[in-house]
Amino acid sequence: MDARRKRRAVGVYDPANYNDRLLLGLKGTMSEAELHILKARMLAGRKAKAGRGELGKPVPMGYVRRPSGEVTFDPDEQAQTTIRLVFDLFDRFRTVGKVMTYLVEHDIRMPVRARNGPQKGDLEWRRVNRASLLNLFANPIYAGVYAYGVRAVDKRRQKPGRPGTGRRSPRAGEAEIFLPNCLPAYISFERYRRNQTQLQSNRAAWGGAPRAGTALLSGVLVCGRCGLRMQAQYNNNGHAARYVCPSMKSSYGEAFCQSLKARPLDDLIASLVLEAMTPAAIEASVALAENLEAERAAIDRHWRQRLERAGYEVERARRQYAAVEPENRLVARTLERAWEAALTVQAQLEAEYERLKRDKPQAPSAAELSAIRELTDDLPALWRAQTTTPGERQTIVRLLLERAPVEVVGRTEKVRVECHWHGASHTTHELTRPIARLDTLSTYPALTARAAELRRKGLDCAQIADILNGEGWRPAKRRDTFNAPMVHHLLIKSGAETVKYRRRPPRIERRPNEWTIRELAEEIGMPQPTLYTWIQKGRLSCRNAGGSSKRAKLVSADPDTVAALKAIRATPSPWRRIPPPPVGKQLPPTTES
Repeated sequence: MDARRKRRAVGVYDPANYNDRLLLGLKGTMSEAELHILKARMLAGRKAKAGRGELGKPVPMGYVRRPSGEVTFDPDEQAQTTIRLVFDLFDRFRTVGKVMTYLVEHDIRMPVRARNGPQKGDLEWRRVNRASLLNLFANPIYAGVYAYGVRAVDKRRQKPGRPGTGRRSPRAGEAEIFLPNCLPAYISFERYRRNQTQLQSNRAAWGGAPRAGTALLSGVLVCGRCGLRMQAQYNNNGHAARYVCPSMKSSYGEAFCQSLKARPLDDLIASLVLEAMTPAAIEASVALAENLEAERAAIDRHWRQRLERAGYEVERARRQYAAVEPENRLVARTLERAWEAALTVQAQLEAEYERLKRDKPQAPSAAELSAIRELTDDLPALWRAQTTTPGERQTIVRLLLERAPVEVVGRTEKVRVECHWHGASHTTHELTRPIARLDTLSTYPALTARAAELRRKGLDCAQIADILNGEGWRPAKRRDTFNAPMVHHLLIKSGAETVKYRRRPPRIERRPNEWTIRELAEEIGMPQPTLYTWIQKGRLSCRNAGGSSKRAKLVSADPDTVAALKAIRATPSPWRRIPPPPVGKQLPPTTES
């Protein structure tokens, strides 16, 4: 007993003893609880300091932190100019890749302050890379925003023993603390939001950036059969474009869903876009925008009423807590918890309301509406101008058109197009695509019946073509109208008319027991080249017959010669013998290998 007390006095316990094990468990539990409380208090203090915008963080390139803790622009004027140039280039090119290519081609490097080492704090000029540009465009500090919790930690992705892992990609919209106008800004907050929207639309899942190809709906077209995005393919040195849906073939080994030529569909969408930009359509869109603004005002009024109600609940809980006697702790604790719950609800509503106001699109001003109305008069000319690039046309289409599901009706020329415009407006259209075969037209039975009916009336092919064109019939491809040779081919293919030769083939006079090479080869059952070889070697006699326009070789073979040839053909190859030469030519018999 004395030895055990001495061990306890010096802090040594026996895990095999019940009392010592119980005491160790209690001390361990209290230590873990104390560590948890200390960590929670430190995190709460950290968030409270960040909520005031006073928590120091590493600043990106273009900024420096003074010894007093204040964040300012980099004192180097070239560094500031380079950062502003990068944002101007993104407004011009709209893609990170093109900005990086421009900087590399002009040998422009990025200003970076060394964070450690003997050169800590010195300005270094490093070559540009995609990751640094993406971080630059995603960081809200360049818009003067102090944000905390932009790169939240996902516990499921965090690796044990590595506290820096598990961080998500920057998401400024989900930041725990978002304080605008707290820091010096290179760009405005509206410009920052516009850049984020452009970066999101550049992703492949959102259609990708506009390309240099001639396909107008690249990144916007959706397959109406499988629901996946269609791709643009080019041939003829990039001049002929087609829309193809290869997703099911590449993923599951199935056949292509559908494909169609890009030109008819692009012409349809171009006409719809120009029609949507007419003055009457612009006025209708302005009226719709006013209705949407009234709807947004109603939603904003609803949110302000919710905030007002939450404030009333907080004030009511505060008054109840203040009215209770301090000695009555049973009631005071309950009212305190109710007050804290009301404050939590109020804080959540305020944060959601601020996020709603940030994400809400701004209504166009009077000057902007006037500029839009003036642009409608020049837009058709600008659209058709030679200086307008395919990428600019694609950008205009994406500003109006959100997505366009397309479905080819069977194997026919009919195509159903559904346009989903921005603003929740849907329109449905149908167009005719060029196809390879005339008999795959949906109107082929009616077309052949109409052409046969006109032929029975005694009309020639040219007259039938004029009537079909006047009635609105269209061929499968290459032309928009029928001509006489096409009508003649249609009548022959449908069986309404038989082939008539302009002149009869010349008749060849034959002597008894004469065969053509084809007839004799079919009679014996042997290849024609073998007969040609025997004729050239003189084993069979023949003569040239017919006129200058139609000549043929006639082989003389009586029934005995035909029987001998059949016997030779039936003999196995090692013992097969070439037939003897005709009378007058004595050649030694040889064996055919």
